[in-house]
Amino acid sequence: MSHSVLIAGAGPVGLTAALLLAEAGLGVRVFEAEETIGQDLRASTFHPPTLDMLEPLGVTAELLAQGLICPHWQIRLHPGGERAVFDLSVLEGETRHPYRLQCEQWKLSQALLARARAHPRIELRFGTRLTALSQDDTCVRATVESGTHSEAVRAEWLIGADGARSTVRSALGLEFDGQTYPETTLLVTTRFAFEDHLEGLSNVSYCWKDGGNFSLLKVPGRWRISIYPRADESVEAQLSEANIEASLQEIVPRPTPYEIIEKRPYRVHQRIVKRYRIGRVFLAGDAAHVNSPAGGMGMNGGVHDAFSLADKLGRVASGRADASLLDAYDSERRPVAREQILAQADRNRARMQEKDPAKRRAMLSDLQALAADRARLKAYLLKTSMIEGLRVAA
Repeated sequence: MSHSVLIAGAGPVGLTAALLLAEAGLGVRVFEAEETIGQDLRASTFHPPTLDMLEPLGVTAELLAQGLICPHWQIRLHPGGERAVFDLSVLEGETRHPYRLQCEQWKLSQALLARARAHPRIELRFGTRLTALSQDDTCVRATVESGTHSEAVRAEWLIGADGARSTVRSALGLEFDGQTYPETTLLVTTRFAFEDHLEGLSNVSYCWKDGGNFSLLKVPGRWRISIYPRADESVEAQLSEANIEASLQEIVPRPTPYEIIEKRPYRVHQRIVKRYRIGRVFLAGDAAHVNSPAGGMGMNGGVHDAFSLADKLGRVASGRADASLLDAYDSERRPVAREQILAQADRNRARMQEKDPAKRRAMLSDLQALAADRARLKAYLLKTSMIEGLRVAA
């Protein structure tokens, strides 16, 4: 292994980068603080270009077999059902996958992990946390801890793909500039078949209701419901079984209680670092940027980071490019995250936060007109499906 990379984090971003770098001939060591790949509630939407990009790694077909194709998504008024439906088939010719795929993030992580374990250039260390790092002109040195054991490791480069609470970002002294939105979102899952009761429902549906909003995202075997609670009650109170039941009954009234499989609250952050690269250390995914989940762009953007960075590191390591190419990672990815991903997610959130009935109907009318105009719809979906952002970056 004539070149080496340390990666903190074995989520989809870290594992994607590891496989791409290993295929480019680099030796890679991946350190993950957790003992296993978790199956908790995280991202579930794959956009068309992400499916295109993952094909050479052999995982896209596996995801398609385990997920639900979403040929369209919608914004609707509840309970009336008036809606604007965005047909992704207009992207034919722009992508090999003109649809969204609804598939849990952990399925991607497991597919990548299986390939990483079989790769001779990748070493995986679970239950091992990176705690400190330093660098000079020749290498990066890091301290990793597993239980009570501490170890010093070194490599030519290091990638921080260790999430929103990134130790690598903290060690670099980088601020995570941005904001935390005031509301707390409740995410619950149930096997109840909402599609049998809400006419014309898409697998991804963002819904206005009286005084608030909710979203319904289908994954195999269950629906994920994001409930945006009232401001006049504590999160603890609204997480009670009675309040969650009342929220679901408001979506589809039924004589028997809902079966809740999972539930958790989360806060929404919109943040980005000022630099994606400091010397031999890089940030990718949530370690570099986080955004509202509205539109499903967070995980996808992180995977796109991994492809961009691995391409540049691979070319530099093989001698096909000068080390100055590594600066292009920041100039290519950070503006896209700031101006495309974060900005679009913020607009999506703001639209669904609108509570005035007249403004909602005006917005819905505009969206219906857009969806009915094939040229405008294609331009809009090129943007919201993240294809335009990748072209801007290129």
